[in-house]
Amino acid sequence: MLKQVLGKVFNKGIGGANGGERILRPFFYIPTRSLHQGQVHCAPRSFFGVEDFLDDDNSRPYTYQKGKKSKNPTKHISFKNRTGAYMEPFTLDVFISKRFVSASLTHRVTSKQVAVAGTNSKDIKAALKSRSDIPACLAIGRILADRAREADVYTASYTPRERDKFEGKIRAVVQSIIDNGIDVKVYLD
Repeated sequence: MLKQVLGKVFNKGIGGANGGERILRPFFYIPTRSLHQGQVHCAPRSFFGVEDFLDDDNSRPYTYQKGKKSKNPTKHISFKNRTGAYMEPFTLDVFISKRFVSASLTHRVTSKQVAVAGTNSKDIKAALKSRSDIPACLAIGRILADRAREADVYTASYTPRERDKFEGKIRAVVQSIIDNGIDVKVYLD
């Protein structure tokens, strides 16, 4: 019914009784886009949508990079950094939490884990009193060194994570691996 009344008012206008004269038409506000210098000015497509977080090349949503992207990514990398993965192919990774200790030897080029030891495994868990103290760290180092020798790995390199300090439990694991016959090069910044 409202549609019919508005239709009559819109088509005939107010004061249409005077022989159909259209004296006054109602004004309806319809939002429009305005053109300015050939560009349409309107609201962005989304408010905190995926478009807002895309990089310049429309890839990697929700990530940000510091600085500019280099046109030649190998330009500023030294020879040592480019060949280090092949000269010292095995890396040691040590993870220590409040509940357990784990360590692994990984081949850098193929990203395969050669030897793994952790206090969460059934055979090690049964033999230890606590899974996160210094004797547990020494046991993990000894077991990892044995498994590495079985896989014919005798050298490895270790670089602690940014948040880790080379002391305490981490040092105990690395020292135990060295004492059991694996040569570990520790790189400290």
